[in-house]
Amino acid sequence: MSGTSNYSPYEPNAKGFTEALIDLKDTLGNRTVYSVAGFEAVAFENVNQGQPLYARSSDGKLGLARAAGTEDEARVVGFAQTNKNAGGTVRCLVFGSLATSGLDAGELYFLSVGYGAITATPPSSSGQYITRVGEAISGASLHVSLEPPIKVS
Repeated sequence: MSGTSNYSPYEPNAKGFTEALIDLKDTLGNRTVYSVAGFEAVAFENVNQGQPLYARSSDGKLGLARAAGTEDEARVVGFAQTNKNAGGTVRCLVFGSLATSGLDAGELYFLSVGYGAITATPPSSSGQYITRVGEAISGASLHVSLEPPIKVS
């Protein structure tokens, strides 16, 4: 299997990590190589299964993402696969199907302005970020497909 990279070099921070994952997704195209991908990292605050997470640029620890904060907070690196208290190691789903509830099949989902939530309605106020995180496969499953945040002007 071969592909062509569109991005390089990557910054040694959360943004670079996200860009590397997007490059991997673009390079693989529509090929199915694996069904899920993820990593583990320390949480700097309490997180619950299914919540969108960002990696703090100062130390790489994970916390709850939100569209109404900084660009770092709006750059979703994945979803918590486990409940963890601050200081615990949380599994973070980057690609694949996330078991959840309350979704509308076929709808696109975005990072919400509130901490650790998603919505089918993208943020629209100036200064907020639009971050697409996936599409509902069913009412109980989100196909995680992360995109970089776009600031609303």
